[in-house]
Amino acid sequence: MDATTVLANVYGSIATVGYGLAAIGPAIGVGIVVGKTIESVARQPELAGRLQVLMWIGIAFTEALAFIGIATGFIFGYN
Repeated sequence: MDATTVLANVYGSIATVGYGLAAIGPAIGVGIVVGKTIESVARQPELAGRLQVLMWIGIAFTEALAFIGIATGFIFGYN
């Protein structure tokens, strides 16, 4: 194999690993949001419905980061 082929294979692998690392952040964020919601409901059970709505909004914003990461991978991956 020549150097160009080896570098092309490594570049593809690095892009995959890069997205995997980028997905760790939103996963941790979702875990924190859900955990804090559970703590809040344990303290004030009467706010459970309202907190659940806010939790889903927080999860949506956090997961948007993962979607931006995968879209960026597709955009820059097909040069």
